[in-house]
Amino acid sequence: MNFQWYPGHMTKARRQMLEDIKLIDIVIELVDARIPISSRNPDIDDLGKNKYRLILLNKYDLADKAKSDAWTEYFKEKGFFVVGLDSRTKNAMKQVTAVIMEACKEKIERDRKRGIKNRPVRAMVVGIPNVGKSTFINSYAGKAVTKTGNKPGVTKGKQWIRPNNQVELLDTPGILWPKFEDQTVGLKLALIGSIKDEILNVDELAIELIKILKIQYPGVLKNRYEVDETKGDTEILMDIAQNRKCISKGNELDYSKAAGLLIDEFRSGVLGRLSLEMPEES
Repeated sequence: MNFQWYPGHMTKARRQMLEDIKLIDIVIELVDARIPISSRNPDIDDLGKNKYRLILLNKYDLADKAKSDAWTEYFKEKGFFVVGLDSRTKNAMKQVTAVIMEACKEKIERDRKRGIKNRPVRAMVVGIPNVGKSTFINSYAGKAVTKTGNKPGVTKGKQWIRPNNQVELLDTPGILWPKFEDQTVGLKLALIGSIKDEILNVDELAIELIKILKIQYPGVLKNRYEVDETKGDTEILMDIAQNRKCISKGNELDYSKAAGLLIDEFRSGVLGRLSLEMPEES
């Protein structure tokens, strides 16, 4: 499979972000905790140079905790502030504010010495499509201030939000980058839903997920779908279709339905807390 998706609005969004970065104190970058490197747009490091940086390991509740702990250390060693969170809940939001204040303490102190008090820290929220930016902003603000959706491309333009007296957020559209040099990056982005399903071959995507799970998490497929993991990948998908009674109108096994079921259950965490990357692979 060849993975690529870079609609025209992303070029426009990137130009706008380059303009807006002049107004910003800190860049808050959301990544998917299950694939922290593949879900990072490499352009963001260039965009955010000379700015304070905070990485939010979002969907932390869906990721393998031991691997997420390793990723937290990895990013801290590279000079980032890091918080792991589930952006659908408000539990971690106080921690996010505390870390933003800690990251920007030099800027806040400079303002104080210049007689500027109570000026909010300005943060740009960035990340690839469907990584949870809008959901995070709504949880942080404590109300629905931006559109959300479980698909890429919901946020179209920039938007300033003031969730509290200390921080002002600039929401931005999710942007990918024009070309994936490594197609395994595209595969992982497709698996978490950051590339539109409509342009993907879901059957092939499910086969790739089966290959990964057999190696990285042996027993997961067997326990969930009662399949023999020593079989070939296509045979396993056929067995999932059989065991889950994925039947088409002509009373035939519906492999695409089984493929969609497998991918949905991976994305939603039904298969367990699973991560597809480790720091040593980056």
